[in-house]
Amino acid sequence: MGCALSRPLWRDTAPEAPARAPLPGDRDADVAIVGGGYTGLWTAYSLLVADPTLRVVVLEAEQVGHGASGRNGGWCSALFPASIAALTAMAGREAALAQHRAMRETVAEVGRTTAAEGIDCHYTRGGTLVAARSRAQWARARAEVAEARSWGRAEDDLRLLGAAEASAVLGARGVRGATYTPDCAAIHPVRLVTGLAEACERRGVTIHERTRVTAIEPGRARTAHGDVRAEVVVRATEGFTPLLPGLRRAVVPVYSLMIATEPLPAQTWAEIGLARRETFSDHRHLVIYGQRTADDRLAFGGRGAPYHLGSRVRPEFDHDERVFAGLYATLTSMFPVLAGTRVTHAWGGPLGIPRDWCASVGFDRRTGLAWAGGYVGDGVATTNLAGRTLADLVLGRDTDLVRLPWVGHRSPAWEAEPLRWLGINLGLRATRLADVEEAVTGRPSLVARATAPLLGG
Repeated sequence: MGCALSRPLWRDTAPEAPARAPLPGDRDADVAIVGGGYTGLWTAYSLLVADPTLRVVVLEAEQVGHGASGRNGGWCSALFPASIAALTAMAGREAALAQHRAMRETVAEVGRTTAAEGIDCHYTRGGTLVAARSRAQWARARAEVAEARSWGRAEDDLRLLGAAEASAVLGARGVRGATYTPDCAAIHPVRLVTGLAEACERRGVTIHERTRVTAIEPGRARTAHGDVRAEVVVRATEGFTPLLPGLRRAVVPVYSLMIATEPLPAQTWAEIGLARRETFSDHRHLVIYGQRTADDRLAFGGRGAPYHLGSRVRPEFDHDERVFAGLYATLTSMFPVLAGTRVTHAWGGPLGIPRDWCASVGFDRRTGLAWAGGYVGDGVATTNLAGRTLADLVLGRDTDLVRLPWVGHRSPAWEAEPLRWLGINLGLRATRLADVEEAVTGRPSLVARATAPLLGG
């Protein structure tokens, strides 16, 4: 794999962002937002677009985009962590389909807003291809498209590709077919989050970095530097939420890790494909994801890192040589032409998973406390929808967004430790075992079928 830098590729390929001063002491605001990632910044932006007179303060523990917003795979997609079937069980068919339509529209909305604000985040809407590379995966791909049709989703939403058509897009080994959706844009995560922060500041938002919030209360966000007193306090902390008092079991921080290659020559890309910068994955159980970057690298990531007892989040957990080696092995297995290719960057970070795998957004007008999160890794576009929805909720606007089924949803708490640690890590092990089982038998995994009800979604 070579000697890789232990920091996100995205930090090294974006202009250096200005450092912002910590909170200098107590201050008042109309809205205090805890978290300087996509959720917090889209919320601040949407509030100021709607009402330029608002005093909005964003408090970030490290630097803008320190969390998943600066470390993700760069998929601005219509994926929502809870399935249409799960949303239907929760709120009914029409509400579930409205959520899906809102997600599709949000992919375009991010493109429109970044263009209007001059945010050069390499937004390229090439869609997503998910390859089927075994008999079991091909069966799963066909079943997914059949289910989509049962919900009224047409060919322009999700379609099935045969082997030849799929291989023309993605030159991975052993492709039998694929599913394809146009509803995804490849983006540069850090360029998006830093550009969004600058757009917020142009509209009057104040951002304080190196200001860790130690407690959120009605009317107040507490920090070691002082308190921000505000009628509305928004929690936008995603995978770092368990660090706040009283929220240890709200979501679990599960780590996703990534590697990035050196820039690849044209002849290599002629074999790999992705000519329109399509994002890609395959239909295995253990999640993988990749994109062709604007500077012709291959950025590739996946799950598999362990969950840490007590929902701990630490910098050393961002790096797991076993997982990095596994990602490289998977990548070179998919694309033999990459054997011997140098990996320049290897990194990771926590994402937030609620107990029922359903992201949520909400505002309690009685307490003035608002929240959004639980994206399960599908947050690049969903955060934009969250920010626009929170702005409508806070400002009391009656819109289609505030009636979507994720609004006001409360996920159950995760189990207490050590049950949480045991269950999540057994689930990760079962997911890996399911892929091994399918590779050996060629049939859909019995392990996956048995554990699916326990793993959410």
